[in-house]
Amino acid sequence: MHTKLKNKYCYFCVNNVDEIDYKNWQQLQRFTSSYGKIVPKRRSGVCSKHQRKVAQGIKRARFMAFLPYISK
Repeated sequence: MHTKLKNKYCYFCVNNVDEIDYKNWQQLQRFTSSYGKIVPKRRSGVCSKHQRKVAQGIKRARFMAFLPYISK
């Protein structure tokens, strides 16, 4: 059984975003699940380079209390 996968494009590469700032929590919140977990790159469609930066930004935002560690 084959499912047709939609091509995903990296949000940051397409929009020419260089810096992923931990203070911009609204942007980082898109890459967390409803439980507050970091979404894997196969689901978010972000490239490997930006996925590492997103994860680091989310961790920094959690530490500075911009994002919750858990939400439910």
